[in-house]
Amino acid sequence: MSFIDDATRRRLIAGVHEAGRRVLEIYEKDVDVEYKDDASPLTQADMAAHRALTALVEEVTPDVPVLSEESGDVPWEERRGWSRYWLIDPLDGTKEFIKKNGEFTLNVALVEDGEPIFGIVHAPVLSQTWIGQAGTGSVRIDGDEDAAPTSIAVRPLPGPGDGPWKIVGSRSHGSEEFEAFVAQLPEHERVSMGSSLKLCLVAEGEADLYPRLAPTSEWDTAAAQAVVTAAGGEVLRADTLEPLRCNQQESVLNPSFIVASARDRVWEDALVSTLSLAPENS
Repeated sequence: MSFIDDATRRRLIAGVHEAGRRVLEIYEKDVDVEYKDDASPLTQADMAAHRALTALVEEVTPDVPVLSEESGDVPWEERRGWSRYWLIDPLDGTKEFIKKNGEFTLNVALVEDGEPIFGIVHAPVLSQTWIGQAGTGSVRIDGDEDAAPTSIAVRPLPGPGDGPWKIVGSRSHGSEEFEAFVAQLPEHERVSMGSSLKLCLVAEGEADLYPRLAPTSEWDTAAAQAVVTAAGGEVLRADTLEPLRCNQQESVLNPSFIVASARDRVWEDALVSTLSLAPENS
């Protein structure tokens, strides 16, 4: 994808790391927490990252519109005409930030015709960054922005005798549907993780499935979705098993979805069974 050339890519990675350093300064202090209308937490770090990341993409691509979780509502009448735009979650995993367990990320995605085609997921405390670009592949950087990247890819789903499947679940947002789904799977291990790191585990072959059967918003997933798909995996709507898309309706809420290293009849049947038993379908 020529729209993000090497120079632009380097500038974006450096800018996201710069924003991450500012977030770390706040993380190491006592944090004041406010609450939005939906009762989700908000900190100084959310706003500092929002300002830094919005300024970054506006500097790099001044003609491309930007939607950030903290930028307020952009009317659907305006958004529906966007063929290409930046989608930012300045701090995904604010609850993990407050708990100080390090499992939070800064997320920047470029969306084109509803598809996240470029994404950066940066975990400042872990000193790790994942970058995915359509047609180019996905990499992980361990350390600062000047560290050499390592190519990553999803792993084949383990077959009989190859060991357990690894299933990722949310550390802070469990659901009955998740429990019903995993109960129908073959031998498996469960990994709990916060923020968009869950998708990155699938992208780098450290997990096989991440079923998200509880609410999320498009900015929570877009950057990591770009990483997963460029690494050879899929992010699919749970109800149709079609690719998850952005900016297709007025609401920015995602439907339930599943992140998969590979399609398989076993987990697909388990998903159908789980959704048929969900309260809204009964």
